[in-house]
Amino acid sequence: MKAVVFTLGCKVNECESESLVSGLKARGYEVFDKLVKADLYIVNTCAVTLEAEKKSRQTASRIKKLNPAAKVIFTGCAAEKNYKAFSDKSSAYLVTGVFNKNAVLDALDKSGVMISESNSEYEELPAPTSLRTRAFIKVQDGCDGFCTYCIIPHLRGRSRSRNPESAVNEIVALNPAEAIITGINLSDYRYGDLGLTGLIEKLKDVNARIRLGSLEVRVIDDGFLRAVKGLKDFAPHFHLSLQSGSNAVLKKMNRKYTREEFIEKVGYIRRYFPLAGITTDIIAGFPTETEEDFADTLSLVETVKFSDIHPFIFSPRDGTPAYKMQDLPPCVKKSRLDRLLEVKKRLKAEFAAAMRGKTLRFLPEEYKDGFTEGYSENYLRIYVKGELPVGKIINVTVNAPYLDGATAEIIKN
Repeated sequence: MKAVVFTLGCKVNECESESLVSGLKARGYEVFDKLVKADLYIVNTCAVTLEAEKKSRQTASRIKKLNPAAKVIFTGCAAEKNYKAFSDKSSAYLVTGVFNKNAVLDALDKSGVMISESNSEYEELPAPTSLRTRAFIKVQDGCDGFCTYCIIPHLRGRSRSRNPESAVNEIVALNPAEAIITGINLSDYRYGDLGLTGLIEKLKDVNARIRLGSLEVRVIDDGFLRAVKGLKDFAPHFHLSLQSGSNAVLKKMNRKYTREEFIEKVGYIRRYFPLAGITTDIIAGFPTETEEDFADTLSLVETVKFSDIHPFIFSPRDGTPAYKMQDLPPCVKKSRLDRLLEVKKRLKAEFAAAMRGKTLRFLPEEYKDGFTEGYSENYLRIYVKGELPVGKIINVTVNAPYLDGATAEIIKN
């Protein structure tokens, strides 16, 4: 029997999908993560934007072309948000939501709609059983932030966190070269009296490179930075969600910091990690954003000099406060996105050029078109000519910018 677990959206979805993959393999399925012909499909959907939700629904027609007789299960945020769109129009066998993922595999012979009530406690999922080069370790779910544009807290529920010992045990069992610690809002991690800094301190003896998922600037302080610096092998890559560089827009978004605080926290990071990669998300065309507001965003971007930016157009989500605000014309949003993309491209190249001659620790992940590709500790995409064994971190010297990263050479002992 063949099964496909197809994932849309965030790293948390990837973690949850990997758990489903392990469960299916234990039941004797041959499992794929691409849309190939199979007997069973589990689609882990995303609802963070209108486009993501649309892609989630469109997956149904793609599956139907591959195997009209296949059993199809939709789960995740888009299915939670609008289960009727999947159960009524997609020929789904079963539709579940974001909660009680453990029940999905026990419901393979059931049909209909199975939307569980929200969890107040963190749901432990079976750990993946296969060895991975990079392992995503989920430690937190839900969000208490309630940004005015974001539907996710309304779907995922309140913040809840994983027992730190469970996370440590999973990393030890998987033994990956790199472990990426992730959550819906990782900065909200709290298990009893233990916050995110305490979780990091629990990881100090782990024999894997530790990389952190998206962070809020409020967690950046000396204690936090000392904790990550004290890890055996920390990847100094900080993804700090910005969304806007305008204080007026940040207030409308219910983001709880100012542009000045953001710039100050970046300065903290660079004092501890001078070569750190600092990446971010930015929304282009939030409803109240004026040209002056957008200029503030561009100004902050130039001040911080991000190593990469993920810009995306504001997407009104029904059920959020921003949905009721007057949307900007599509041409205005598109123009601002295009300008951000231009800056992104330039800053990525500048970051790569700044690494020229530096020694970085490269994790080979795949061989393609004559190069072995992977990422350095500060999240620079590295290209080394020739085929190298994957999964073992090696020292390289950066040469020059290339494609979306830089070429490098192995440092020979």
